[in-house]
This record gives sequence, structure tokens and C-alpha cells, in this order.
Amino acid sequence: MTIQFADLARRVREDGVVASDELLSLRQQGWGDGIITQEEAEAIFAINNVLDQRDDAWSDFFVEAIGEFVLNGTKPRRQCNAEETEWLIAQIDHDGVIESFVELEALVRIVERAENVTDRLKNYLLEQIEREVMTGTGPARNGGELSDTHISPAECKILRRVIFASGGFGPAAVSRFDAEMLFRLKDATLADANAPEWADLFVDGVANYLGGFTIDNAQLSHDRKLELVEFLEKPSAGLEGFVAKMIETAPKLGRNINWAVEHLGGKDGPQNDYGADASAGDIVTEDENNWLQKMAQGDGKLDDIERKLLKRLVEDSPV
Repeated sequence: MTIQFADLARRVREDGVVASDELLSLRQQGWGDGIITQEEAEAIFAINNVLDQRDDAWSDFFVEAIGEFVLNGTKPRRQCNAEETEWLIAQIDHDGVIESFVELEALVRIVERAENVTDRLKNYLLEQIEREVMTGTGPARNGGELSDTHISPAECKILRRVIFASGGFGPAAVSRFDAEMLFRLKDATLADANAPEWADLFVDGVANYLGGFTIDNAQLSHDRKLELVEFLEKPSAGLEGFVAKMIETAPKLGRNINWAVEHLGGKDGPQNDYGADASAGDIVTEDENNWLQKMAQGDGKLDDIERKLLKRLVEDSPV
């Protein structure tokens, strides 16, 4: 960090305001040697902590500068390792929460841009959003959305960006941690109060984790698909009824009553070698067999959004 950058950062912290000419100087000094150093990144965090107002120009600079340090400050590039993760969380998390939207956006952009991030960083970010939904307060909420009984459009957008980001288990790969968080949010919120995009986010996320509705030894005909979809549209349809209907409509499967749950299961943990996974076939544990049934019947019945999920899985199965 140059002496000029340090002096400028000190003056801004003392004033609590970043003027446009000062922001331009911070950019010029910070990128003067082509990189953002750790000292410079910490000075930028210190400035952000004392600002009462964070306009778009400052927010853009903050997100860009912190992302540049974390992802390109050390080799290999576009990676966020364990040491960088702990540094980043320590800078942001002073009392267990993310205080400002600009800090939240910085984390989201890092997860989006990275080729790989640690599970701890991604999970920390998702835990922050889950806490915000449960408490009704947080950086993605505004003054009109302080209820803790719904998921806001802003939270849906951030959740989708993080869950389907390139960093983590793999490109657009949803983990069991992500899927179970989606179920918790669904069960804790009022369906009628949630943002319209919430249902699609839930279905897209859980279906991605489950890997689609695949059939090893048989395929569903178009007519049988329609029959199952129509069955799921009935208010009385439940998971046990769905399994029974599946056996009825696909009798040639030659599998036991756990067939549907087994194929609605999924693998926990990183999915890096997709070719090897496909050639090895599904190795389904008892825990994986019971996962969906446990999650879907946590309240003793299927709700509309879970029924929509099962319909998606049926519709995605091969013909």
C-alpha cells in the first residue's frame, strides 16, 4: 500500500464521507500497480465501516476491489481458499451478521466469479440469508419488509445467485446443504406472503440436487407421465400415494416400494467427476433413500410447492 493511498484512506475515515474526487484517487492509487493488496483491502473495509451513506459509485468500487483482492491477489487466480475465506469473514462478521448490503453483494459476486470457493464461505453466505428471512432484518431487507414470515424478491434473487453459482460443488450444482435450507425456508414462511419467484427457486434448487427423476430399467410413456402429473394435482395426493401410483403406472420396473424415494435421493458432497458418477451408477444409502420422504413429510402432508416439485421430477423423467 502506497503512502498516498494510506493517507487518503485515513482522511476519508476521519470525514466519514467519500467525495467523488477521493473515490477516483482511491481507484487510481489502488490499481496503480495492477493489484489490490491485503493492506489496501483492509483499508477499504475500514472506510466502509464508518460510512453512513454508501452510494452506487462507492458500492461498485468496494465490490470490485474486494473481489479483485480475494480472487486475484494470490495464485492460483479465481480461487478463494480457506485462508482467504477466514480473512473475508473476519472483515465482515463483527457480531455474527453482515451489516451492509454492499458487503453482502461483495460476497455474492466472489462466489459467482470464482472457479472455486470453500464450502464454509458459500454456507456462511446462505446462513446469513436464512437468518435474515427468519428474523425479518438484514441487508437485503428494506423498511417495508421487516416481517419474518416471508421471503422477499431480493432474497430470492440472492439465493438463486449463490445456490447456482460456479464456485462450490460444481457449475450450477446444488448441495444437500442448499436443498435442506430451501426446505427449512419453505416450512418457516407463509406461502401466500412469499415472493412470486420463490416457488420456482425452490423447485429448481431441490430438483437440481436430486439430479432429475431418472429411471434405470424402464421409461415412462407420455400417457403415464400425464397420469402421474394429474394425480399430483389432486389436493389429496401425498408422497405415499405418489409412490403407490408410480408402482401402478410403471409395473415393469420390478423394484420395491422404495423405488421412487430411492430415485428421488441424491449424493451428498462434491460432484466433481460426473463421468465416473454416471458410469458407476447410483449407490443409494438408506439415508439417501429416506431424505426426500423426511423433508417432504415434515409437516405430515404435501403442500402445493412440494407437489410442484414432484411434478417437475416426473416431467423431467425420460420418455
